[in-house]
Amino acid sequence: MIVSTENMLIDAKNRGYAVPAFNIHNLETIQVVLEAAKELKSPVILAATPSTVKYAEPEYLVAIGNAASKKYNIPIALHLDHFRQVDLIKKYIDIGFSSAMIDASHEEFEENINKTKEIVKFAHKKGVTVEAELGKLGGKEDNVIVSEKDSMFTNPKDAVEFVKRTNIDSLAVAIGTAHGLYKTEPKLDFERLENINSIVDIPLVLHGASGVPNDSIRKSIKLGICKVNIATELKIPFSDGVKKYFIDNPRANDPRKYMLPGKAAMKEIVMEKIKLCGSNGKAL
Repeated sequence: MIVSTENMLIDAKNRGYAVPAFNIHNLETIQVVLEAAKELKSPVILAATPSTVKYAEPEYLVAIGNAASKKYNIPIALHLDHFRQVDLIKKYIDIGFSSAMIDASHEEFEENINKTKEIVKFAHKKGVTVEAELGKLGGKEDNVIVSEKDSMFTNPKDAVEFVKRTNIDSLAVAIGTAHGLYKTEPKLDFERLENINSIVDIPLVLHGASGVPNDSIRKSIKLGICKVNIATELKIPFSDGVKKYFIDNPRANDPRKYMLPGKAAMKEIVMEKIKLCGSNGKAL
């Protein structure tokens, strides 16, 4: 059975590690993530963006997730990542997603609260956990682009009010990360993160972790990050592995063969990220 993120993130907060949330797109990427998590005995979050759900179709993703949960004896959450449309979140929760992120961070503060409260009220009745974002991350996530000048960090005082009024289960904070690839090494505001963690009592989430130095990830976890989102760093090795296979085998046409090197390359990164988050051996 697919589970919500509630227990896994609370355990991560209590024991000082983070649960990795890997963006998946199809059967192959789900297989890679879960095989790695099973080997390392790690709880794991399968994160699907709006375009992924549209591409793979929600019923297929839920069916694959439920089948996998019977095969692998580890906590698995199926998460809606960066959804802005309230009606779609409700629809997909009813189909079987166990966790949802309502991203109204582009809205004014009060509207962000109102939209988030609506989802929380709906989701909690169904045992589904809710993540929200306060502040804006730069870069591109799915089809949403935020320029560097428009990105802004999470205000600690606003975070306290936001959590109290919305009753969310986890909060994505903006501390200097961005979606996509970085042009230069990101400078994270650790003082801000430490401040937020000291006054907010729910698990904190780090988006835009692909390309962030490992030492910065580890420090973020020590300062309160309980969930780390990883996307771009998975897509690149998978596609590179498939491309190389076709270069070496230009007449290839069997997806059962040309997908394998992509899966193998992606699995290496997944295992690295699980160990980086410290979630290996933490499956309850």
